Amino acid sequence: MSRLPSFLAQTTFHKGIILPSLLFIFFVTFVSSFFPDSTASILGQIQDWIFINLNWVYVWSVTLFVFFLLALVVSKYGSITLGDDDAVPEYSFLSWISMLFAAGMGIGLMYFSVSEPLAHFSDPTFAEYSEIKRAKDAQLYTFFHWGIHAWAIYGVVGLSLAYFTYRYKLPLSLRSCFYPILKNRINGVAGNVIDSFALCSTFFGITTTLGFGVVQLNAGLVELGLIPEKGFSYQVAIVMAIMAISIFSATSGVNKGVKFLSQLNIFSAVLLMLFILITGPTVFLLGSLSEGVGDYLNQFLSLTFNTHAYEPSVQPWYFRWTILYWAWWISWSPYVGLFIAQISKGRTIREFIIAVLLIPTAFNFLWMTVFGNSATWLDRNVANGSLTDIVSKTDELLFQFLNYFPASGLTSSLAVFLIFVFFVTSADSGIFVMNSISTANAARSPKWQLVAWGILLALVALVLLNAGGLQSLQTMTLITALPFSIVMLLFCYSLLQGLLVDSYYYSKAFSPSARNWSGEFWKQRLQRILSFKDQSYVETFIQQTVEPALQELASEFNSQRISTAVRKKENPMEIALTIEHESIENFTYGVRTQLKTISTSLVAEKNIPGVRGTQSYIPETFFGDNRPGYNIEYFTEKEVIADVLKQYERFLELSSEIKNEIFTDTTLRRKE
Repeated sequence: MSRLPSFLAQTTFHKGIILPSLLFIFFVTFVSSFFPDSTASILGQIQDWIFINLNWVYVWSVTLFVFFLLALVVSKYGSITLGDDDAVPEYSFLSWISMLFAAGMGIGLMYFSVSEPLAHFSDPTFAEYSEIKRAKDAQLYTFFHWGIHAWAIYGVVGLSLAYFTYRYKLPLSLRSCFYPILKNRINGVAGNVIDSFALCSTFFGITTTLGFGVVQLNAGLVELGLIPEKGFSYQVAIVMAIMAISIFSATSGVNKGVKFLSQLNIFSAVLLMLFILITGPTVFLLGSLSEGVGDYLNQFLSLTFNTHAYEPSVQPWYFRWTILYWAWWISWSPYVGLFIAQISKGRTIREFIIAVLLIPTAFNFLWMTVFGNSATWLDRNVANGSLTDIVSKTDELLFQFLNYFPASGLTSSLAVFLIFVFFVTSADSGIFVMNSISTANAARSPKWQLVAWGILLALVALVLLNAGGLQSLQTMTLITALPFSIVMLLFCYSLLQGLLVDSYYYSKAFSPSARNWSGEFWKQRLQRILSFKDQSYVETFIQQTVEPALQELASEFNSQRISTAVRKKENPMEIALTIEHESIENFTYGVRTQLKTISTSLVAEKNIPGVRGTQSYIPETFFGDNRPGYNIEYFTEKEVIADVLKQYERFLELSSEIKNEIFTDTTLRRKE
């Protein structure tokens, strides 16, 4: 019997996730490829029924997401860090914003920046309105669809994942967001089902975007004269080029490929936008931006809650645009949310929400104004309606629009480049996320797995593109947004439960039996206050005061049949007493040598003796749950013992309460 090659034998795939996901992906691909018409018809009827009868579910879900996040911004929970209290962001602010933006909707801005405003402007539903009102409403509805509501959907998933992953040390997967509800059952079948759903949703979302977007790229290359016609053979070559670069970028890691391409995207997009702004109707665009933002803010609540129940003639447009957008953003949220969470460790909740909601929204408003309002202005004043005549040809519309500007060949080339790179960034971050889901967030995976996901994406996209099954796949993805909107509401509930416990756990005071040291040794403490502490001073304190105290305590614990150990490290010196447990967190009380920077104004003060420079050292405590420590340089040996007992009493009190299991229960972190 032949054996698998060594590189294939080494895999980090989770069987409970990868096997059902691949079976479902292959089944849907088969049905959509061989029965595209009948599948599209059935799924289309289901989608229409959902949009007509259950559109209020999407409306209320998205509304709750927006107000839930805004409430967190102004609450006391906004200052909580996504990680340990001393965690710092892994990426610079610019890199972070570039990556979350490019993964979120970068390619959509290229595809819809001209076509959507023109579509609203020319839609027969609003034919009775004046030309000016139709132009204003086109901008307003575009802002609505690409504004805070869209990013709130991504924000809920991203924040929930980042919080439970970095705050509670759970796996970076959707199952972790259900821990307050499911507890340890997230490690079983329920967790596998949740992650499989996320994996399939991500795969199908990227596949449909890749398939439809390739058609626009094909049209752009024809416009530039680089290829003679639109055809499947050229689309195969485009897909292969995109996936080859995407695979290379994904295997290079987030810190290299994804980060570099995301920043390149933003720079190139801003360059193209500034060119259109400067060479287009600049004064009109800047004025309309101001009016558009004002209209958006003024009608925010009306837009949010309006279902057009009293306007049946408007509802078909409403289902075709607003409800479809909410469903599309929800269906994409597992993928985008996972990627945003991956790059957001160390941010505070307030910083995360403000950045995710406002910065991309502000850029979207500027982008859509420059391109969309330029298009409607040109159509009304220069093109004599020729742009609205081809509004249904979305693939070609952007390039026809650019023909009205100077250096159209150059700008079209830049647009093609942007579309191409946006596709690459969506695909490479998608490959990275899918591998993370399918491996249950394994620390390291062989690169062949990333390559395999890239190849599978390319093959499925080409098969469905050739067979005409992409529409069916897109419709099915939109249908799955309905149940996932309910899942996201449960995310909000779980996140709120986690935050409540978080606040209680970290603000828990000592019990009445725990008191601070008295003034019995006040002269000795005063002498220590007035002395300069260098590293050797603190190490001597640890050796002569802390170590004997911990050793004496450990001896007493062991005599009580509580297995306890004291471990010591050098350079810099630290010592810790640890009581190891099986089903709850270990209790650790340690003291380390910590560098402390002193204010220069204190150094210059003549009435404070003993200060010799801007750097000093202190003996600082640390604990097993990563709470901030404190200075114990004035403690005596007996007071160190008392302090450990206070912390141990607090630890037992917290561990005895059922609601604190989310922090104290360690069984969920064990590998299956």
